[in-house]
Amino acid sequence: MKLNRIICGALGILALASCNDKMEYNEYNIYEKDYITRNFSYVGGLMTRIYNDLDGDWGNYSGAVLGSATDESQVSLSGNQIEDFYNGAWSPANAKGSMWTTCYDGIEYCNQVLDEFQGLTFDELVLNSDYAKQMFRYNNYRFEARWARAYFYFLLARQYGGVPMKTHTMSAAESNALTRSTADEVFQFIDSECEDIQDSIVKDYTNLGDMAIGVPETGRANMFAVMALRARAAMYHASPLFNESNDASRWLKAAQACKALIDSCTAAKKHLSATYDALWSNTSYSDAEPSAEIIFGRRYAAARTFETYNFPAGYQSAQGLNCPTQNLVDAYDMRDGSTWAEAVAAGTAQDGDDMFQNRDPRLALTVAHNGEAWPKDYYDNNGNVPLQTYVGGLNGRPTYSYATPTSYYLKKWCNSSTILRSSAANSFYHIWLTFRLGEFYLNYAECLFQYAKAQGNSNAADFTNSEFTMSPREAASKTRQRVNMPAFKIGMSNSDFWTRYKNERFVELAFEGHRFFDVRRWKEAPQYFTNIVWMEITKNADDTYSYRRVNNTRQWDDKMYLFPIPQSEVAKSGGLIEQNPGWN
Repeated sequence: MKLNRIICGALGILALASCNDKMEYNEYNIYEKDYITRNFSYVGGLMTRIYNDLDGDWGNYSGAVLGSATDESQVSLSGNQIEDFYNGAWSPANAKGSMWTTCYDGIEYCNQVLDEFQGLTFDELVLNSDYAKQMFRYNNYRFEARWARAYFYFLLARQYGGVPMKTHTMSAAESNALTRSTADEVFQFIDSECEDIQDSIVKDYTNLGDMAIGVPETGRANMFAVMALRARAAMYHASPLFNESNDASRWLKAAQACKALIDSCTAAKKHLSATYDALWSNTSYSDAEPSAEIIFGRRYAAARTFETYNFPAGYQSAQGLNCPTQNLVDAYDMRDGSTWAEAVAAGTAQDGDDMFQNRDPRLALTVAHNGEAWPKDYYDNNGNVPLQTYVGGLNGRPTYSYATPTSYYLKKWCNSSTILRSSAANSFYHIWLTFRLGEFYLNYAECLFQYAKAQGNSNAADFTNSEFTMSPREAASKTRQRVNMPAFKIGMSNSDFWTRYKNERFVELAFEGHRFFDVRRWKEAPQYFTNIVWMEITKNADDTYSYRRVNNTRQWDDKMYLFPIPQSEVAKSGGLIEQNPGWN
């Protein structure tokens, strides 16, 4: 846990812009408290610092995303630190503890805003024409800080379970004397905080009336972000990892929270984006369609780092690092709604050149494959030669030792217009989708289904009542219907729906940071994380291709459902912080 400290030094990099609806690079110098209390903009700098601690995954493990520790992808470069999650090198001494450090850093700043910088009047600004507007913004900071603090505790809880609760500024001695609260207590804190601020925080930054200042600051947390946090945290609290007795009341509470969010979004004319890939375009937070679905996203300045990590090997500077697995490719249904396994069993599909034909459209938007003309600059400037991911191909092994081992490259999140060539390099804005409506249709489906099943309903997928008029099946079909895939069929057994629901979540939320924690909260890791399948493609003498599946075994131990507490934190507490089970 971070120690309390004097607010000083250079603070912040990415700031919330008040003038152009984007994230901008600004520097904030934070001085002593007495100086800050005289200057409104420096209090705003504290808030910027808090927002900068929110999570996003653009390759947090030396370019590898957390999905490469799951069945989503395989890192191409052997020895990358992401492998520690499944090769036995993970331990309290190698705890992957950046989230612990970052979250407590953010919590500390939230506490300082709430404890030390409330009730200010900035008297020297009273005569300014925008004084009332600036004070309106300042008075909202306390609700933003409470939301952010609750969100940081959610990130800690889903990763560690119970953690020390630091809800006020403390001395170093006080901080180090804290013991772990239970996971239940952390989730209850998140819920109560969200309930308390939901009706007080700004509802919509695009509709502030007389309090508006320039272009709306839509990158800030609002009422919908508070409701989203409350609903997601409630779902985690109801999940098997944190709900060993399968208390049905938790599933009910989570379903109600998801429904409240969906109803509020609907009333505000928020809806699913008409196109799936628009959600991660460089203009997603300003274009009407994707912004109608995005509840909260962390915005990043123009960069090409993610594309450099993930564009195909063979393109100048590209590393081809996070390579989608065959497990993920198999998860995408056929256009008629049948699964890949069903189509293979029926003889209507097989591994081969046409594997990407007649598939769920989201597959082509997520995964790049052999023979595809992608990305545009590489294709155009390589003599219109499509990707060659087969053995010996231009983008395969052993041509490049770090080329894809799975025969696939990652498209999702990558801006295909990015140019890596030094002579014409460009960059684009990116957004990390913290909360979006598509996720909460799926969350609602899961929570209501599990509640209905716990009540003994053998057809829980179609459950409705006077409170819940949308069934789990209908909700889980929303993201499918967006891409013109068939809705799930009426009358599915509980077992069949649960399997298809998890698959839909795998597909829809691929590479958005959910898979690693979803499988853990379900406590189903041995089923999904121990056998990772690659596709090996060989070019034959007659220019046809042969396809061979390669199975790769990864280690799993049930202690890995939760992260180890960093050993340094246990030592700092003098042993008051207990280690998670199995990690001693």
